[in-house]
Amino acid sequence: MAGILNSLSKIEKREVVLSVRDIKKTFMEGGQPLRVLSGGGFDLHRGEIIALVGQSGSGKSTLLQCVGLLDKPTSGSILICGVPVQKMNDEERTLFRRQKIGFVYQRHNLLSDFTALENVTLPMMANGVDEDVANARAAKLLKSVNVLHRAGHLPGEMSGGEQQRTAVARAIANNPEIVLADEPTGNLDPEHATVVFDMLLELVRKNKMSMLFVTHDMGLANRADRVITIKKGIVK
Repeated sequence: MAGILNSLSKIEKREVVLSVRDIKKTFMEGGQPLRVLSGGGFDLHRGEIIALVGQSGSGKSTLLQCVGLLDKPTSGSILICGVPVQKMNDEERTLFRRQKIGFVYQRHNLLSDFTALENVTLPMMANGVDEDVANARAAKLLKSVNVLHRAGHLPGEMSGGEQQRTAVARAIANNPEIVLADEPTGNLDPEHATVVFDMLLELVRKNKMSMLFVTHDMGLANRADRVITIKKGIVK
């Protein structure tokens, strides 16, 4: 019991990098309002990894879209590193997202006309990093996920596992404060899923990043520091 209390105490003292409060999101469907998120919230601390679980259609991906500044909540507040992002305009959101957030999607979402190296390099160059510096870091990241030998290959020339490992490297290329992952191994067979998730966890922890990931796999969820649930659009 004392160990658990000490762990909780350490988490409470950590800086909060993401704070979500009373988040709600309503879409219009066929002229009728459809509420997907209905409230609740949570805090994500620096260096913490949280798993978000819930049934299909419960609002997990919508929550991740709002937290990742790809969509705006209808109401509620989202603070990233203390900044109320819901007040930002589209240009501010894009810049802030590029600097603070890395994404890993269920499907790799790599740019099909660019090599693995270029897919990892481009986000850094978009942030103003010199091309040579970006290429060197991209190569280092590809090596860390064991796909450096595929650096010059297009996504279509790579296996599913290699593509997703490249997507992991891309997600952390800009040293984001927060990594958001939506079913990051959902399209992989169990063996490759384990490999990719192991690498993702290792890189996030090694670089002292925070991560919120969505999963249906309780085996993966239980490897997080905490598990939060969403039920009928309410985050608990």
